[in-house]
Amino acid sequence: MPSPMSFAARRSLFQATLLVAACSALVFPGVSQAQAQAWPARPIKLVVPFPPGGGTDVAARIIGERLSARLGQPVIIDNKPGASTAIGVVMVSAAEPDGYTLLFSGSSSYTVNPAVRSKLGYDPFKQLSPIAMVARTPLVLVTASTGPYKTLKDVLAKAKAAPGTLTYATFGAGSAPHLAGELLASATGVKFSAIPYKGSAEADIGVVRADVSMGIDTLAAVNPLVQSGKLRALAVISEKRSPQMPTVPAYGELQLSPALLDGWYAVAAPAGISPAVRDQLLQAVTAVMADPAVGKKLQQQSLEPAFLGPQALRDVMDSEIARYRALVVRANIRVD
Repeated sequence: MPSPMSFAARRSLFQATLLVAACSALVFPGVSQAQAQAWPARPIKLVVPFPPGGGTDVAARIIGERLSARLGQPVIIDNKPGASTAIGVVMVSAAEPDGYTLLFSGSSSYTVNPAVRSKLGYDPFKQLSPIAMVARTPLVLVTASTGPYKTLKDVLAKAKAAPGTLTYATFGAGSAPHLAGELLASATGVKFSAIPYKGSAEADIGVVRADVSMGIDTLAAVNPLVQSGKLRALAVISEKRSPQMPTVPAYGELQLSPALLDGWYAVAAPAGISPAVRDQLLQAVTAVMADPAVGKKLQQQSLEPAFLGPQALRDVMDSEIARYRALVVRANIRVD
């Protein structure tokens, strides 16, 4: 049995320990919590709402690989295609906002769908926390290289002669290709028929096989097929020609500026992500995009590095949604 002196000494030591712990909590608030919740402590899921092989998937893998090296944890690409990207986006918006489930998608998810679909299943402003835009790529109007259409003028002539008979591939109702096709039809006074596919790779195969008259996809996705002679590029959906396709006319020079639709990619997290984790993620993405090697890899895939932080990205989203909603009303586009 301990002596009274020994017991008192132990009690004093215990009280001193409690005092030190209490003082530490006051002087360094949140240290224990931060250590317990250090991020990232496990693999991160980067949800891509398209099948493998398209421009979005390619960009996600380039950036995901460098993010993994930067954060010291695997970044796993999780392809969740369907419903014009809504399946993957809803999955992310419903996920725990702990930084371990992120979205990597294009402007379809952030601005096109919200502008054209009244029954979307998610709100990009209320249910997502935009982190950064990372790249841009123009859309390109293509047709099978074995097909009868040599120029966009040929396509429009056929569409005017036989309204509704020309088909074009989309990624589903309300996707960027769908809106781009409707905008072209509205701007030129013709009628096309949209044919939905599950994603970029499947849609492009349909165009190559001439299952559809034409397709609209990112330059990153179609450029390899154009270079290999499987597809013919009729027009780049931008104001000016692309350096990757210098011989292909742009909408701007064809007086088709009202039909423009911008293509870009961005990273987002579920709404409610803690500011500390959000800031760490933003710092990591910023560092990755400042790496010349990343820019070079993106350019090799016909992607233009284009970094914008959270507020600038939100400004783009606001502007594009307003513009596309006005166009939807003017063109009487219905996708629900």
